[in-house]
Amino acid sequence: MWKYGGNNQMFQNAPNNGGGNSRNSLKMVKWVLGGIGVVIVGGILVFGSFYQIQEQEQAVLTTFGKPKAVTETGLHFKIPLIQQVQKVNTTIQGLAIGYEEESNDVVEPDGIMITEDYNFIDVDFYIEYRIADPVQYLYQSREPEEILKNIAQGDIRSVISSYSVDEVLTTGKSEIQSKIKEDIMADLEKQDIGIQLVNITIQDSEPPTAEVMQAFKAVETAKQGKETAINNANKYKNEKLPEAEAKADQIIKDAEAKKETRINEAEAQAARFEKMYQEYQKNPTVTKQRMYFEAMEDVLPGLKIVVDNGNGVQKFLPLEPFAENAPSEEEETVENTAEPSQEPAAPSADGQTQENQ
Repeated sequence: MWKYGGNNQMFQNAPNNGGGNSRNSLKMVKWVLGGIGVVIVGGILVFGSFYQIQEQEQAVLTTFGKPKAVTETGLHFKIPLIQQVQKVNTTIQGLAIGYEEESNDVVEPDGIMITEDYNFIDVDFYIEYRIADPVQYLYQSREPEEILKNIAQGDIRSVISSYSVDEVLTTGKSEIQSKIKEDIMADLEKQDIGIQLVNITIQDSEPPTAEVMQAFKAVETAKQGKETAINNANKYKNEKLPEAEAKADQIIKDAEAKKETRINEAEAQAARFEKMYQEYQKNPTVTKQRMYFEAMEDVLPGLKIVVDNGNGVQKFLPLEPFAENAPSEEEETVENTAEPSQEPAAPSADGQTQENQ
């Protein structure tokens, strides 16, 4: 800005650049902050791109959910934000069964076991293991140590139950430890959880307290009662089931027998009727009279019928069954001599019928 004053001309250059300085300062701050951010992000990316594996360590590198084991020690590279690293400790670790490892307090439910001779014993074990396969250890199960503990407890109880209490307390410890170790290793191989058994030792073995023995005996008594009830139920089933099947078979056989009897009776009646009809065709009068007498004999058992035709008394009842023998010539002669004039319901007028009980 130029100013003129008085007689003197004074040229003064007064530039107005306050607003420009503010803008420049703001830009400088932005550049500084941006540079710091770049440095920070770059540092994060740089430092996040490398990881270190120490001795007695292994790592699992996961890329888009696909795991890969990294076993070599030293510095390794990974892609930031894409690859993830999980480290596991491969040193030998311990697991106590029957007691607390830190406080050494007794855990009675885990340590109380039953021997072959049905005695209770309190045995403490210490298991040494290490992680052999980090991928299986991290991804095969959620709690691999808990699985190891369950396997160990099952195998320990199984082996202890095959030895006497004296062997567990004294002479059989080494053999028991070897047998348990073999069983646990076999089960771990089946489960494939990435854990390898190193060793198992019996820390202590002694009879349990009186209270624990009483509680366990109550449990065993309840188990035996349950087994007894199941056995009794199975015995009852085995007894009643064959009996019911036999009854059913007998009912079927009886029904079949009745069926055959009815069929045979019907066939016999049909044959008798056919034979009777044939005799009727030969001599209707004699046949009707004989049928009448046979019907009287069936209705009144023991009834005796005689006919007096003036030539002597002839006995008509009891008669031989009609179906077995056809009327003989002698019977036809006697019946023809009687010559009833009415239906078989009444004898002829020439003769007289007498009934004697």
